[in-house]
Parts: sequence; structure tokens; C-alpha cells
Amino acid sequence: MSVAVAIATAGRRDTLSEVLGELVHQLRAPTRVAVCPAKPEDADLDAFARLPFQVDVVSGPVGLCAQRNALMRHLTDVDVVLMLDDDFVMEPHYVGECADLFAAHPDVVMTTGEVLADGIMGPGLELADAQSTLAADRMPASDSLRDVHNGYGCNMAIRMAPVRAQGLTFDEKLPLYGWLEDVDFSRRLAEYGRIVKSQRCRGVHMGVKRGRSPGKRLGYSQVANPYYMWRKGSLSARFASIQMARNLASNFGKMLRPEPWVDRSGRVRGNLLAMSDLVRGRIDPQRARELS
Repeated sequence: MSVAVAIATAGRRDTLSEVLGELVHQLRAPTRVAVCPAKPEDADLDAFARLPFQVDVVSGPVGLCAQRNALMRHLTDVDVVLMLDDDFVMEPHYVGECADLFAAHPDVVMTTGEVLADGIMGPGLELADAQSTLAADRMPASDSLRDVHNGYGCNMAIRMAPVRAQGLTFDEKLPLYGWLEDVDFSRRLAEYGRIVKSQRCRGVHMGVKRGRSPGKRLGYSQVANPYYMWRKGSLSARFASIQMARNLASNFGKMLRPEPWVDRSGRVRGNLLAMSDLVRGRIDPQRARELS
């Protein structure tokens, strides 16, 4: 199975270069490597030229979904596209294990790996933290695949045959950072096969805070996106309601004592604006673009 690594990136020039540099440790090299920067300055071409493999730089509209679509359109000659966040570092066996999994399980259309540490839950991790975590890790002797609801956007591998046959794309009506775009794409792809989690595809999500959407934009998306996805049918009412309730409870509950790395007040303002738009019948994920 041919596997391409594809990374949509925004505002993390140095982090992207670090993550690409870590690809040299893969015991089975990816067939292709492609990145889609939101802006030209988000890609350090000089750093790419020093790597022992080619990095294709793909142009696309700004926005995670649009950038990932541009990458899929570019990678027409591979069996599997491994979508990584620009701050995800893979364990050295990852690409090889991913290729073997898809070859052995033709009914699998998407895999997501084991996240050994996730900086998104705190202030974020540095590359040295990711390296030390991976160095201390012990690979399971065997893989027990587990069916899951969706892939985790920081590391999800996609079998491209059904994507191309069905014309599936990431929904570009989910703007900017996307918010639940991985769930939306996963549930539409799930009509054509299994989505599984692999214990032998392993890595660290550094959760770098640079390049993320401002709090108000994200807060709006936390309500607007799941509501939109429910209306179009990619999310159940139960799942959408749980997502919205969880976000509202977290933002309002932590607003008085917010974490230094989270704009809770901005998220609350975005939540309230989205709820107001919902009541008035004018809620639209695209409105997040207008906020700051």
C-alpha cells in the first residue's frame, strides 16, 4: 500500500519544519509528503530543501477543510492519505504499520492511532517532550483493532479508493480551524467501510497553541458546527447535543478561573452569539469568519 503524509498548516512555520524533520525516523518511508500552507510564509522552503525527501507544497484556500481537500486533489497516485496535524509526531513504525493495516483489512476505510500524549489538553508540548515520550514507549506485541465513531483529526489515515469513487471531500462550510471536521468526514466515509483505532500506530500530539482560532471564533463554531452537521445528517441529534453541552459547560464553568492558554471569555462570547443566532434562525458556521 502506498501511503502519503499530508499536512495542512497555518501559523506554525517552525513547528512544521520540526515535524517534517522527524519523518526521517520512519522505518518505512511514506511514498509522498505534501503540505498545504494557509499562507506562503507558513512553509520554510529552505528547511524543506535540506530534508532527504521531497516535500510537495500545495496551494489552496485558507481553512483546514479547504486545505485538506487541496491535498487530496494533489495526491491522486496513492492508496492511503495519512492526514496529520502540523504538530503531530509519529512513532517510527507508524507509516509501516498503517500500510500493513490497510493491506490486511480491505474493509477498513479509515484508521486513527493511539495518542500517547496530547498537549491539546494543557499548555502544549515541545518537540523534546514528544521525543522523550516516544523513546519511553513500548509497542504492543499485537494490534487489537477497535471500531470507533470517528478518526481523530490530528492523525487519521484515509483509504482513497472510496473517497475518489464517491467524490467525498471535507466540508468547506466548516471554516477556519474546522471544529469537528474530522467527525463530519468520518461519518460520511463510514457508509463505505470500517473506521478503526490501531494500537500500533502511535504518536504524540503536541497541541501547539500558535495558529489556533481566536476564542470568539472557536466559541461560535462549537455551537454552530455541530448544529449544522446535525441538520445535514452527518451527526445524530444526541451526539450534536452532547458536543454543544460539553463545550458550553466547560467554557462557562472555567470562565472565572480560566487556564492561561485558553481564551475562555472569548469562547463564551462566541457561544452566546451562536445561541442567539440559533434562536433567531440565522445560525451559520460561516459567520465565524466575521468574528475576531
